[in-house]
Amino acid sequence: QVQLVESGGGLVQAGGSLRLSCVASGSIFGIDVMAWHRQAPGKQRELVASITSGGGINYVDSVKGQFTISRDNAKNTVYLQMNSLKPEDTAVYYCVADSHGYGMRYWGKGTLVTVSS
Repeated sequence: QVQLVESGGGLVQAGGSLRLSCVASGSIFGIDVMAWHRQAPGKQRELVASITSGGGINYVDSVKGQFTISRDNAKNTVYLQMNSLKPEDTAVYYCVADSHGYGMRYWGKGTLVTVSS
């Protein structure tokens, strides 16, 4: 089992910044992709950004140039730096860990980001 604990969410004004953190613990040796997903009110959950163990990074088009994903393998932590936040970025942000070798996906409980206009 893998446990994921997110932090860093909160209320911010439009144009502001937040940095989300996700600490992974447990059986993390098989994890090869870490990602952030989000679910806005009334919308489906979507992938925001992902990063592989080798450092390969992908972003959803809507956040390219605005969000930056990174990971610190020594700390078993993945980050999401969010700049120039907009009200439409309001959502619950979830940390996700994939172990393709074991066919497992783990989810954190989420952290709420609210961007006021």
